[in-house]
This record gives sequence, C-alpha cells and structure tokens, in this order.
Amino acid sequence: MAQPIFPFTAIVNQDKMKRALVLNAINPLIGGVLIRGERGTAKSTAVRALAALLPEINVVADCPFSCNPYEKDRLCDKCRARVARGEELPVARRKVRLVDLPVSATEDRVVGTLDIEHAIKKGEKKFDAGVLAAANRGILYVDEVNLLDDHVVDLLLDSAAMGVNVVEREGISFQHPAQFVLVGTMNPEEGELRPQLLDRFGLSVEIKGISDAEARVEIIERRLAFETDPVGFCNEWCVEEEKLSKEIDAARHTLPSVKHAQPDLYAIAELSAGLEVDGHRSDLVILKGARAHAALMSRAEINEEDILLAAELALPHRMKRRAFQEVELRMEQLEKRLDQSKQGVANQQQKSDAARDVKKKPG
Repeated sequence: MAQPIFPFTAIVNQDKMKRALVLNAINPLIGGVLIRGERGTAKSTAVRALAALLPEINVVADCPFSCNPYEKDRLCDKCRARVARGEELPVARRKVRLVDLPVSATEDRVVGTLDIEHAIKKGEKKFDAGVLAAANRGILYVDEVNLLDDHVVDLLLDSAAMGVNVVEREGISFQHPAQFVLVGTMNPEEGELRPQLLDRFGLSVEIKGISDAEARVEIIERRLAFETDPVGFCNEWCVEEEKLSKEIDAARHTLPSVKHAQPDLYAIAELSAGLEVDGHRSDLVILKGARAHAALMSRAEINEEDILLAAELALPHRMKRRAFQEVELRMEQLEKRLDQSKQGVANQQQKSDAARDVKKKPG
C-alpha cells in the first residue's frame, strides 16, 4: 500500500506557491516554477502533494515514454512507427509520476543515450531512456537546483519549453515527447542561480516562514493530525482534493479555447516594460499563465485579474537587479493593482447579481 501523502489543499497559506504549481500543471509549457525559500516552508511537501493530487492520465500501455495514445502528433519514434505499420496502440490509465533528479545527474542520465554500435550492427535504433522519458507528462522535481550543473539545468529548461527531447549521435537521432512540470527548489542561503538560468524558469516564488501565530498553530495541528493518523487525515481532505483535481482536469481541456484580445497584450507589454524587464520571455509567460488561470476559473477569455496574478509570479525574478527596497516597492505596486482589480471584479459581480435579482421580481 502506498504511503499517504500530505494533502495539497491542507497546506496552510503559501498561496503563491500553490498557484504557481497549479498553473504549471494546467499548462506545462509555462516553463516550470522555481521555489526559493528557507528550510521548513513546505516546498517539498507541496511538490509531492501536487503529484498525488493530479488526475490519472491515459498512456500507451507498453511505452517507456508514457505517450498519449490520442495525440498522434506527439508520439515517440517507436509509437509513431507502430501507428505507421497499422498497429493499434494499447491504452492504460495510471497516476502522474513524480521523478526526482539528483544534483549529481549527468547529461546522459538526463536525456538518455543512443547505442551507436547496435545501430551499425543491427541497422536499428536502440535508445536507452533517461530521466526526461520517465518525467514525460509528469512532474520533474529538482531539489537544490542551484547546486545542479548549469549545463544540465539548461537541458531541463530547453525540454520544458519545447516539450520534446531529441538525442542525436553520429547522424542517428531519436525523439520522444518530454512535456513535464519542472519544479526546482532552493535555499538562497546555499547559493544563487545565474541570472540567465533564473530567466529561463517560467514562474518563480519566494516563500518565507509564516509569522502569524494563529496560522503557525494551524500548521502544527494539521501536521500532528497527519502524523497520528495519515489515512484518516487524508480522508478528511479527500473532498477538497477531488474538487481541485477535477478543476485542473477541466482547465486542461478548456485551455486551448481560452481567448485573449489585443488590449490584453498591450497590458502585458506595459507591465513588463514598466518594471524594466529585459527580453520578451516574461510577456509570453504572463499570457500563458493568464490563460491557464482563466481556464481554472472556467472563463472563456482572460481578464485583468488573470494577467496580474500571472505577472506576480512571472516578473519578480526577471526584474533588473536593483536595491532590494526598490524591488519590494515595485512588487507592492503590482499587488495593489491586483487588489484593485479583484475589488473591481467583485463589484461587477455584485451589480450583475443585483440586476439579475431585480429581473426575477414579479411585476
């Protein structure tokens, strides 16, 4: 029997971290999330809880790359060859995998290797799958990502952005889908990532220990309850877990149809330019994050709240290195805009509800 995992929805506060993880679960092409924070702030707990929460997926039963049998344009070379031969791909359902990457991982361990000697002798490809194969359509977790070799981090981020892993050796190539939620956690006290690598992570969250005494008591009580009776505690939260799991599943299906308008693009561009963010990656990440959030909220198009919530996660680690106080001030301004936007949405909803009530009254 599998060891019970502390429920994702039972984690106290840390809303930004949970939002960043959920948005990446809805759309892995956001490019992953970097969680920076001191020890004991539920970083690892949240990642493992997300994996346990996510809905089951359909896979090709005997495929080591977990190909989706219903997406014929995203198959590995082996499955594509089988379809070309007229074979029907066997289907199975399973839970999403959480794959841990050790900081000592080499390039070959990550991307996999081609057996050139076998190809020459037998005239066929032989590919030994790596970590990216195991992580496809799952979560790839790198604890202490700041201690990982920069070249390996680059490989992970490339695959997370493109959704495919291509290995080439001596004119022979093999490719397979590699679409996964990349989660890196780190303690800044143990060293920083280079700015170039920071920018490659789609979203970033900086978390701290909670100072509110009431919330800290709640953390203690929930943790003790889980340690005393893990199964019973998980059962208490199963309704909330199932609800969020279904919302994520529905959002994944809704995401392709979520629309944005030209003014939305201008709003995103102005946010990035106003905070003096270099490059254009942040603009694309904000749009992807906004669309994922709109899908989670069951909306057909994005609004200002979606944009600001995504910007809150996509911009801080890309802002030019200035005095810490200035960065904090700019983020406070962004948060004020977000609060105003939320209030505006709430007021609009109240007006709509009031108008609907008036229409319902007889006479």
